[in-house]
Amino acid sequence: MTKADLIKKIAAKCTITNAMAERTLNAILSTAQETLATEKSFPLPGFCVLKVRGRKARSGRNPRTGETLTIPACNVVQCTMAKMLKDALNQ
Repeated sequence: MTKADLIKKIAAKCTITNAMAERTLNAILSTAQETLATEKSFPLPGFCVLKVRGRKARSGRNPRTGETLTIPACNVVQCTMAKMLKDALNQ
């Protein structure tokens, strides 16, 4: 599903225009990004909780040359599903 498809589905379910649905989706996404940057956790009730976690530096290998290299430490987003979503997926 593309972002445009998601916008169309939101507009249809909420009986609003595509432009309003796009502004709503963009507001949710920017709020999630800002919140994750400052608070390290963003709950989406009934769906999931997004959390920032650190990944340690590790060694890797270039598949073309076989050369060993160091992959630097970074932050990644972890998604923990809500019970309601887990139950819906495992019916």
